Amino acid sequence: MLHPQTRALLDLIEQVNLPPTHTLSPPEARRMYRERRYATQPAAPEVAQVRDLTIDGPHGPIPIRLVRPLGASTDAVLPVLVYYHGGGWTIGDLDTHDTLCRELANGAGCAVVSVDYRMGPEHRFPAAVDDCVAATYWVMRNADALGVDASRIAVGGDSAGGNLAAVVAIVARDAGDLPIVLQLLIYPATDQRRISASYTANGQGYLLTMETMTYFHDHYITDPAHDLDWRASPLLHEDLSGLPPALVLTAGFDPLRDEGLQYAQRLSEAGNTATHLCFERQIHGFITMGKVIDEANAAVALCAATLRAALKA
Repeated sequence: MLHPQTRALLDLIEQVNLPPTHTLSPPEARRMYRERRYATQPAAPEVAQVRDLTIDGPHGPIPIRLVRPLGASTDAVLPVLVYYHGGGWTIGDLDTHDTLCRELANGAGCAVVSVDYRMGPEHRFPAAVDDCVAATYWVMRNADALGVDASRIAVGGDSAGGNLAAVVAIVARDAGDLPIVLQLLIYPATDQRRISASYTANGQGYLLTMETMTYFHDHYITDPAHDLDWRASPLLHEDLSGLPPALVLTAGFDPLRDEGLQYAQRLSEAGNTATHLCFERQIHGFITMGKVIDEANAAVALCAATLRAALKA
């Protein structure tokens, strides 16, 4: 049972004959993703401050964007969410997820640092991982300059960004020198093998198709052996114990539905606090579509409330 608003959106996409992502070159797909966001995303809410910065990374400069929530004083030391955008490690940027990051900042009362990590096919696995890890450490080490609290850091992302957030949390656990208080995993990709039942059940007709997933995978992963590397497939890590609490959101008509649920289950079985919620009537990518899908706004509010509680903002 698709939500009627979601059904209407899918029907409209079919009527206007929007070209599938996998039929476009990466530059074309990136441009279309940026341009079509206005049709489904709410207007970007007002915030107290937005700063675009460039930091040093292991593969060169990394653009980041700092958002401070509406009402925050300039001298307030805020908890912070480090956010990694979705887009199949191939498309997406600071602008495609700017509205969502502003909504989360205002709703949670925290700062948000969005990371414009390197993507394929120009920069393949593990470049995105390296950039996200480096940016998160940079936020911790430069907390005073940013006006954030280095002891209250959350990580989060949607889709490919959820994958990267899960991986950063594991890297931080293993290093022992980067405290993370929450993982916000929004329909995360956790298994590059793409073998769960929902890939078949939801692989056609719900915006994100099997062909598009293959397109994203092949632009990110060079060696098939990398599918088994936990930095690409965190679900395959042998030890998921000792990780930060997690909120895992999935969508009922999403090809990634099952691997998100599986990851939440693995986290719980390993002794972590993990909450899984499935928006049964929704599709992949819905959380940014609050202009046309009401449940997107409910999902954002849920994420913000969870962040606020975890960060004690």
